[in-house]
Amino acid sequence: MASSKTLLSRDEVLVRHMHTHPKVLLWPGLLEVVILAGAVVLTVWMPVSWGSVPYIILWAVTLIASVPVLFLPWLRWMTTTYTVTSMRVVTRSGILRRTGHDLPMSRISDVQLDRDVVDRLFGCGTLTLQTSANDPLPLYDVPNAEMVQVEIADHLFRDGRDAADAGPRG
Repeated sequence: MASSKTLLSRDEVLVRHMHTHPKVLLWPGLLEVVILAGAVVLTVWMPVSWGSVPYIILWAVTLIASVPVLFLPWLRWMTTTYTVTSMRVVTRSGILRRTGHDLPMSRISDVQLDRDVVDRLFGCGTLTLQTSANDPLPLYDVPNAEMVQVEIADHLFRDGRDAADAGPRG
């Protein structure tokens, strides 16, 4: 995964670099605990007379089940990033095939915040960046979504104010 500083152009300033909220790992983590607890219970109840082969098979199956249940969601979380700079919003995601968007701040016309009850509990939310081309860019599970919304809106307002201040004076 590339450092967020390598994404910056010469005059660009990093405002915020973040992963999606770790809440996306809650259900996979709980499922992994259930799988491990089941494997421990089966290990304890398994008769010793069966030998070591069933134990090896049981823990191999547990390890193999852990890859899609916990490791892949964790890897997906680690490789999904949102970066807000002074000039643009950058998204990157993907494990083997990286995809992303670079949305210039000048094209953002609205920043919409959506938070359900669970998002409010965890302090995250979905930000939808509406563009002038009517092509919205949703940012899912943004940590501190309200603060990020204010930072982007403040930057947009500041740029608008700077442009208005630079106009001809009467």
